[in-house]
Amino acid sequence: MTAAIRLLRGLAYASLPAEVVLLACLVAGVRIPAPAVAAAELACLLLLVVSGAVFLRLRRNGLSAREALGELVPTPVRRLVGHELRLMASLALWVARRRHGIRAGDMAFGHARDQAALMYGFAFVCLVETVGMSYLLADWPVVHAIVLVLDVYSGVLFVLGVHAASVTRPHVLTADTLRLRKAAHLDLRIPLDRIATVRHELLFSHEKTEGELDLAVASQTSLTIELTEPVDAPRFLGGPRPVRIVRCHADDARALHRALTRAVADA
Repeated sequence: MTAAIRLLRGLAYASLPAEVVLLACLVAGVRIPAPAVAAAELACLLLLVVSGAVFLRLRRNGLSAREALGELVPTPVRRLVGHELRLMASLALWVARRRHGIRAGDMAFGHARDQAALMYGFAFVCLVETVGMSYLLADWPVVHAIVLVLDVYSGVLFVLGVHAASVTRPHVLTADTLRLRKAAHLDLRIPLDRIATVRHELLFSHEKTEGELDLAVASQTSLTIELTEPVDAPRFLGGPRPVRIVRCHADDARALHRALTRAVADA
């Protein structure tokens, strides 16, 4: 089964750029024989069918749906797709005025306030750029439609999604864990019994140092947490990153400092 999965992954890596090239040729008006287009689409359909069959085989072998998907799809791809889905889900939560990952008895601490003006300004610039490109490409309908979709998603929706994720995914303090989050791409859980010291410390410059993690908001952190032993804060594409010092920011950093200090003392 491992050899089959490796073959499927190789075919998937080869088919994706081939599809992109084919789409670019069609948009550019290059004449491609109909049988060639049909063969390309049939190959992609066949790849999906075979992948589905392997997925079902893995499920019958006792793997959960998540584990089976993990066997078929490389970790970087899963994390990229998961990040995009979390951004879109955060937009829905933001509109509904709900927050993620907060249970009864938990204490939530927001951390998006100081970046709001920057994110709204960036979203406005992206919107202006989208309107400008739409006007410039009005005489090329196909290119206009493709660029419009890309601009709306990768510009306006993505920027708003990042801010929505920051708003709807606050830091959370539970009875035994501190959960620190940054937008939709980092969710770090620190057991309270691993926290050695907590300091309220306002910093605006952060040099990248091995073993340290800076969750800056608007280029600032206001809380420094030192651990008795490292915790793993996976990188964006899944690589391990053990850290013993974590710096984060909260809208009310002093309240988080007081609550965390009491929780650590009681743990």
